Amino acid sequence: MTVEQKIGQFFFPAVFINDTEENIQATEQLIREHHIGGLTFFHSRASAATNYESKKPIVYNDDSYERLKDLIVRYQKCATTPLLMSIDAEWGLAMRVEKTPQYPYAITLGALPENQAHLVYEVGKQIGLDLKSAGIHYNLAPLADINNNPNNPVIGYRSFGENKEKVARFALEYLRGMSEVGVLGCLKHFPGHGNTNVDSHLGLPILEESLEELLENELFPFIEGIKQQVDSIMIGHLAVPALNNGKNTSATLSKAIIEELLRNKLQYDGLVISDALNMHSVSKLYQTKGQLEWEAFNAGNDVLCFAENVAEGIQEILKNASPERIEASYNRILACKKKAGLFDTKSGTMGQLDFTAASLLNQKIATSCITTIKDNYNLEMVLEASQNKKLGILSVYQEGTNAFSQTIAATTEAPILSVTNGSSEQIAAFTTNVAPLDTLLIALFVPKAKPLQNFEIEDSILTLLSTLFTTKKCIFYLFGNPYALQVIPHLNSAEGIIQAYQNFEEFQQSAAHALLNKIQATGSLPVNLTVC
Repeated sequence: MTVEQKIGQFFFPAVFINDTEENIQATEQLIREHHIGGLTFFHSRASAATNYESKKPIVYNDDSYERLKDLIVRYQKCATTPLLMSIDAEWGLAMRVEKTPQYPYAITLGALPENQAHLVYEVGKQIGLDLKSAGIHYNLAPLADINNNPNNPVIGYRSFGENKEKVARFALEYLRGMSEVGVLGCLKHFPGHGNTNVDSHLGLPILEESLEELLENELFPFIEGIKQQVDSIMIGHLAVPALNNGKNTSATLSKAIIEELLRNKLQYDGLVISDALNMHSVSKLYQTKGQLEWEAFNAGNDVLCFAENVAEGIQEILKNASPERIEASYNRILACKKKAGLFDTKSGTMGQLDFTAASLLNQKIATSCITTIKDNYNLEMVLEASQNKKLGILSVYQEGTNAFSQTIAATTEAPILSVTNGSSEQIAAFTTNVAPLDTLLIALFVPKAKPLQNFEIEDSILTLLSTLFTTKKCIFYLFGNPYALQVIPHLNSAEGIIQAYQNFEEFQQSAAHALLNKIQATGSLPVNLTVC
């Protein structure tokens, strides 16, 4: 390779599974002309995180998986050196691709007992197999962030929790599972994105911690990962003034954080990848095309993820970088490609999606992670209310045909009620139907995993729940991000509070069976919460 071609290997531009033929051909031309090292796949342009504000509708496509496989074959044919195909699939391909297996969020896995850590390994392994089936070699996951800020708008449910030892162990188990099947992983977002209250897709978070404080907490999982020679570490778009002579410079652009802290002090010599360079915390800093790419490389990143100015970036690096630095980054990328098997004689995809294995694994996780927060109730109370025709089963934000309601109703013969939105008509009808009942099993299916606008739980729904908790005997099940418990008024007036995490059918059935069979929940909340 020429020096210019080696520099091309540092660039991993974004590509979109559901894109136009014109854009696909432009990517093919980019591969041919600039010898880029890899691609990072997203579902569509409208779904990319920094595009949320445009409010463009996401058009779903049931054929996305087959389209992804076809595109990978097509793009690889354009490359003289095999491309390292990457994707952000923290909870499986389903994070980006319809009709593919979805696994629990990291916060759900964080609720598992320590003696069930092998289930996290199994999640990593299954995700790795799913990625390999499509031709993906590199998962930009998991998070090593410690979620110690309940107001964090972007990490939250994506973190294993706030206990540094558990975060480190579970992140490494996840990586071990992927590595077992030959898929590369990535710890992110160095030096730690958990204690922030700004979404780095849209602005620059600032950490006020000192180096000593970071070493004590945020950096712990990364240090443990470095000991295990993790494949790669992603640098977060966040500023740490204490590490940067008091400047609010993004870590992605900071030599002090990458070269001095990560490389020299922590002795990491693996692959360093930037967070997406289209994110607004850095993308708007430089007017000259290619300058951002050069600054990110100069700071110490080997891979420039979601680089938008490939041609200009290559020329800036060619003009400014030392031959030694270019060679060092090139060799790290080459080593990862070799480890992922890109130069093996075998080619193409391996295996098929295994939905049965995914479901069985999700069932095991559900059984072990569901968490009882309050239990001033028992099955006899529920059955007595059912015999007296005073029991109701309420689903909020789902129809009553869900697995939880149906499983409970099959034993209790209680009426199934549902409120699928907070309209005055639905709430009025429900209020009439619930009047004769004095005991309720309430399942709230939280609309969104992110905390923006109270997880999109409508005010009218919050008011309804508050009224029910203070006027009736309620056993409350939350299927969703546990942080949503904090926005529900008078929740502590409920007789029972059970955190069930995911709305998967396996979790719904496990929650229902636990009640009906008096099974003791073994999960524990991975974060500290205040229930009102």
